Amino acid sequence: MLALIASRIAIMVPNVVLLTFLLFASVTSFLGTPAAIMLGENASPEAVAELNERMGFDQPLLLRYGDWMGSALTGDLGRSYATQQPVAQMIADALPLTLELAVWAILIAFAGSSLINSVTFMRSYVQRVTAAVSVVGITIPNFFLGLLLIYVFAVELRLLPTTGWSPWSNGIGAHLVHMILPVVTLTTFYFSSFSLVYRAEYESLRGSLFVRAARSKGLSETRISYRHILPNSILPLITYAGLSLGQLVGGAVVTETVFSMPGMGRLLVNAINTRDFPVMLAVGMVIIVGVMLLNLLADLAYGIVNPLVRHAR
Repeated sequence: MLALIASRIAIMVPNVVLLTFLLFASVTSFLGTPAAIMLGENASPEAVAELNERMGFDQPLLLRYGDWMGSALTGDLGRSYATQQPVAQMIADALPLTLELAVWAILIAFAGSSLINSVTFMRSYVQRVTAAVSVVGITIPNFFLGLLLIYVFAVELRLLPTTGWSPWSNGIGAHLVHMILPVVTLTTFYFSSFSLVYRAEYESLRGSLFVRAARSKGLSETRISYRHILPNSILPLITYAGLSLGQLVGGAVVTETVFSMPGMGRLLVNAINTRDFPVMLAVGMVIIVGVMLLNLLADLAYGIVNPLVRHAR
């Protein structure tokens, strides 16, 4: 297991460097100079050139990237051009909400897709329902589903709040009530796609030799399903979940924007609208590192569930 962790980290580090460099180059090269944005549209070319020289914005790209990455590694992400707040503090305020939303979505989607699709009682009916939900969940965009849920459960039925977020300090009940619609919105797509992957693997294993052997011993279908088929069927689901983490981040950005939640998604959208370079770079770096770390966790989970992989490495 230690060898697996070491090999994954050895691959992850150069990937993080490459992706953050591409991020830095694209943001600083294609969106205009930071000096022009800081001074405003009416600034004279001389003032822009003077600030570029004083702040080091006119240095070669590699030097500027090295300075930025060096500062980032010490926790200094600069200050927002729009609010003058420390970017590290803005990230610290927004990140917990995004992590909570993503964790709820991935856990519910993973557990729900594997447990529901392993049901043996009225299996044909359950399969038809989950297949219908999967088609709807995959085809409907996140933003449209979120708006639809707001209209039905908040506007028409008045059961849940429309938008916003309530911190834990306001009470567990208020916090969870505000999280229901965003979590359902983000979970639906992943439950649907996870169900398709899991059900295909589950059905392929139902006629395998070890399942027939379990039936010959007189074990019930429920016991066979949850004790023998499920543990083997979740292996490709773990791999697929790891590959879907990048999509999960994008889905969280859209969901937070629809529900006006003060997470990383809204922080990124606001930074793009105001061309706030330090915030854009910091959010992008956190997303890159976060996806890499989550993929590492997915690899470790696969190794734990499948001892053959763990011992082979």
